[in-house]
Amino acid sequence: MEEDDVTIREQNFHSQVREYIICFLLFAVLYIVSYFIITRYKRKSDDHEDEDAVVNRISLYLCTFTLAVSGGAVFLLPFSIISNEILLSFPKNYYIQWLNGSLIHGLWNLVSLFSNLCLFVLMPFAYFFLESEGFAGSKKGIKARILETFVMLFLLALLILGIVWVASALIDNDAASMESLYDLWEFYLPYLYSCISLMGGLLLLMCTPVGLSRMFTIMGQLLVKPTILEDLDEQIYCIHLQEEALQRRLNGSSSHTFSRGSSTLQLNKELDNIRNQRNKLERRKKASGWEKNLLYPIVMLILLAGTTISVLMVAFNILYLLVDETAMPKGSTDRGIGNTSLSTFGLAQAVLEIILMFYLMVSSVVGFYSLRVFEGLTPRNDDTTMTTIIGCCVSILVLSSALPVMSRTLGITRFDLLGDFGRFNWLGNFYIVLSYNLLFAVVTTLCLVRKFTSAVREELLKALGLDKLQLSNSPTDPESGKLSANGHQKTL
Repeated sequence: MEEDDVTIREQNFHSQVREYIICFLLFAVLYIVSYFIITRYKRKSDDHEDEDAVVNRISLYLCTFTLAVSGGAVFLLPFSIISNEILLSFPKNYYIQWLNGSLIHGLWNLVSLFSNLCLFVLMPFAYFFLESEGFAGSKKGIKARILETFVMLFLLALLILGIVWVASALIDNDAASMESLYDLWEFYLPYLYSCISLMGGLLLLMCTPVGLSRMFTIMGQLLVKPTILEDLDEQIYCIHLQEEALQRRLNGSSSHTFSRGSSTLQLNKELDNIRNQRNKLERRKKASGWEKNLLYPIVMLILLAGTTISVLMVAFNILYLLVDETAMPKGSTDRGIGNTSLSTFGLAQAVLEIILMFYLMVSSVVGFYSLRVFEGLTPRNDDTTMTTIIGCCVSILVLSSALPVMSRTLGITRFDLLGDFGRFNWLGNFYIVLSYNLLFAVVTTLCLVRKFTSAVREELLKALGLDKLQLSNSPTDPESGKLSANGHQKTL
């Protein structure tokens, strides 16, 4: 009997060690990839080792950790779905015995813990540490900046806890809720993270439909469009004439000192735009036939199919919500993985759900940076400040942490949320979940209708030659617009 107990303890010990090693390896891969991504966009600085360089390096490591956690949150639900299907297909396979419910639940708990740690501790610390200089009158150095950072974090924590305390007291004023106000670990942090999750879900609701329509524009810029009823040689010739006219005007303005300044900068900017248009037209002319006539339609059809399937799944989920209460998103504490398939069509549907999740995540990031409010956070290659990188990491963390909740709420998957992700209070509210589905379906449909109607209108104008009339009245025309309105420029 004692030998059996020892054997069970040894098995549990080895299982836990194996899970820790697997989690460490997965996180190490995400950390390395995140480090290369951040250094690709981070502004290059000199090699001089000073106080600011140390602070930037520490902030860089914290941002890398946060971005790795965001990647873990993105892969969390797809990894769980595919693991469930693999265990169903190969239940007795010796080489996948490490893939069990304990590992999946451990990953969910770790991602939830690290998301809270990054959102409430590491990222505020990185920002305050980057902006700190030390208190007035104190000796400058790393220690002084760390002290100021911890003081700012303490004041921020008091402010946030006070806001949460007041908000919860106003919402729930019964005796039980009033007693729970003094429970920091069991009430404050889950309630606060539930609010952050709701904000992330609303941010996804705002960004994803915009990103779904924006994806067509981005693919249209990356790929070469088919030339239907267009004369590229004539367009290149017209662009070449405009470029020569702007070049002559720029040469004339540079020979007069009184006309230098803002007008020269404006002419240079317009000349760059004209050259970019000429390069695009030349690329379209040199593109092969299969690239223009086959690749572009296939990619557009794939994007259209993905968006249509997403909207249809949300529409079916709305019907399920109205007739079946089990369609409501909920958490699960069952550690059994691989018992039943949560997809009607098995592995094929699971793969489709995973593809749609990644598609929605990419679309949400594209839509986030397409909004005017967040355009200032757009990273630039080798020219992004650490403050902007911190803002980007926080935004991506909020979006990625809300992705599993949004996927389950919209009915993209039937996989129940595990760990703390299923403890959010608003997930049990029928009206919030139903409104979320309705808004997503309606806003996405409206964005797509607006996108395609505007695209069809532009193509019809190009086919009829009416776009040239608009070009002749644009400010970039060398013979009209703002440039000829200035007397000095016109005489030149």
